[in-house]
Amino acid sequence: MPEVKWIKLMTDIFDNRKIRQIETMPEGDGIVVIWLKLLCLAGNINDSGYVYFTKEIPYTEDMLATEFNKPLNVIRLALTTFEKFGMIEIIDNILHISNWERYQNIAGLDKIREQARIRQARHREKQKLLESNVTVTLHNGTEEEIEEDIEEEKEEDKKEIRERVDYQLIVDMFNEICISFPSIRSLSDARKKAIRARFKTYQLEDFQLLFQKAESSSFLKGGNDRNWSATFDWLIKDSNMAKVLDGNYDDKSGSGFTKPKNKVAEQLEQSYRMMKDWSES
Repeated sequence: MPEVKWIKLMTDIFDNRKIRQIETMPEGDGIVVIWLKLLCLAGNINDSGYVYFTKEIPYTEDMLATEFNKPLNVIRLALTTFEKFGMIEIIDNILHISNWERYQNIAGLDKIREQARIRQARHREKQKLLESNVTVTLHNGTEEEIEEDIEEEKEEDKKEIRERVDYQLIVDMFNEICISFPSIRSLSDARKKAIRARFKTYQLEDFQLLFQKAESSSFLKGGNDRNWSATFDWLIKDSNMAKVLDGNYDDKSGSGFTKPKNKVAEQLEQSYRMMKDWSES
């Protein structure tokens, strides 16, 4: 099953009536953190919102206490509350996140899966064709002709990259992940050119990691002495993309970056860090 690197968390999640009620309860903050961890775990499992250790082994309360590093009584209170509020349901002894489509870009994931399938199929066909061409040339041609065939294959690959780039998918991915940045509403020719150029070096997963790192970076979101924030156009520039992926803008302890000032911010930062850690594992 294709791996998922992110889930959708709306910026107004803490304005939700159910979340507000939970926050007033004993251990309310801990229960909210458990909810965020459940969403991330469901995204990591990537099975339409189901949460299980394996398909044959459902999570027990004790296992979730270990998984989330929370006391067993808090886990029990959280699950009872989620079920009472209709946030989860138990189907065949397996925990399921209700209305999972709210937290996942279903159409975008389907598009990613289909593009990955098409790309793999094309790659396999090209490999077969290339091996066949090289074998024939070795028997019937010169070394110069072999080099010419290889160069032609490279040019065809570059042309295919230009033709198959889904610019809107990259923009949608940015808007889904980088919720702290202004959304992109239009695709200019300059943006298409920059995205196409990056695809000569990077893959779709690299763009996912780029946007995740940007969303997790205090510096890129304005936590610097200039009050400067990165933009989509800045992120997809060749040198900038390389520096972000290399971790040059990752938050570091004692760096002076903006720190969360309340428990809500800390909980959000923790959920983003968990997703970033999964993407780099």
